[in-house]
Amino acid sequence: MTEELTQQWLAEIKALKQQVAELQAERDAGWQSAEKWRKLYNTEAEQRRSDAQMAQQTITSLKAQIQQIQGIEEARLEDPTATAAIQQQVEQLKSVEELQAKLIEVIKERDRLLQALKTEQDNHAQTRRSLTTALGDAIDGLTREREGG
Repeated sequence: MTEELTQQWLAEIKALKQQVAELQAERDAGWQSAEKWRKLYNTEAEQRRSDAQMAQQTITSLKAQIQQIQGIEEARLEDPTATAAIQQQVEQLKSVEELQAKLIEVIKERDRLLQALKTEQDNHAQTRRSLTTALGDAIDGLTREREGG
């Protein structure tokens, strides 16, 4: 009877050791999986930080360009030399017909510049849409890769 109890206890101990080994293996696999996901998360977070930094740099650059352009335009409007040159051109016009012709020329140039500005704005919007789409596709690709990997 004692021998039978000893065999039962040994069998029970062996079964418990087997369960402990299986649980340790599951725990290790869980840690490895968690580490893999942590690395993927950190990689993606770093990429997003980098993208955000690049976008911020682009925004800062564009703001500087806008300020520069506005400064140039304001300088042109407030430039007494430019104003004097315009005044001189107007004074050289001898008749109403010459003034009308000059006005038509200036309006045509203004319309051409407005069209060029609109074209540039449209191109900028298209570029922004393309970059947004490319960024979305890249994020989708990373997500699929992560889910598949």
